[in-house]
Amino acid sequence: MLKMIQELRENYGHIFDDELLNEIDACATLKIVPEGGKLMEIGDYIKSMPLLISGVIKVLREDDNGDELLLYFLEHGDTCAMTLNCCMTQTQSEIRAIAETDTKLIMIPIQKMEEWMAKYQQWRNFVLESYNNRLNELLETLDSIAFLNMDQRLLKYLNDKARVTNNSNINTTHQEIAYELHTSRVVVSRLLKKLENMGKIKLNRNHIQILDLN
Repeated sequence: MLKMIQELRENYGHIFDDELLNEIDACATLKIVPEGGKLMEIGDYIKSMPLLISGVIKVLREDDNGDELLLYFLEHGDTCAMTLNCCMTQTQSEIRAIAETDTKLIMIPIQKMEEWMAKYQQWRNFVLESYNNRLNELLETLDSIAFLNMDQRLLKYLNDKARVTNNSNINTTHQEIAYELHTSRVVVSRLLKKLENMGKIKLNRNHIQILDLN
């Protein structure tokens, strides 16, 4: 296994200089989360901020009835703006984060975040850009709910999942999709069949194959 400083240089060396990389290496810890593992739960107090080395994380919101809505995916080189906010304000998490694939992260103690915001412009730029990227993704999610039909939302969801996992075969159930799109399994099953008839996807017993990736 690569040492953490090597992981940092390979994945964040184009963003951070050696001084900051060495500081991260000195205080952070490496964390491995298997597919389906939970990184963060609603109501948790956040002790550290993640830098994603490999894998994909899905970030979800929950309503008062316990129904989930997928907000966005985190990929290689990302961090989570909502985690940043919880770290900076020391408030409870309002999101749930689950590993979509086997995931490797570097966890930075929250005590370092404010210090580095003042000390390193490169860190400050990274944090602000992360906020901006996640805000744009949240707006995209909001737009899809407000302006797209459910079949369009479903197709976008499948394409997004295929893109972030780099795999046109999606291993998921109709019920899991329904949870993440905040709809019913019956609706999802009907629309998946419609997309298959349109030649967009192929339904298999254990996975969905994207035929028209865009």
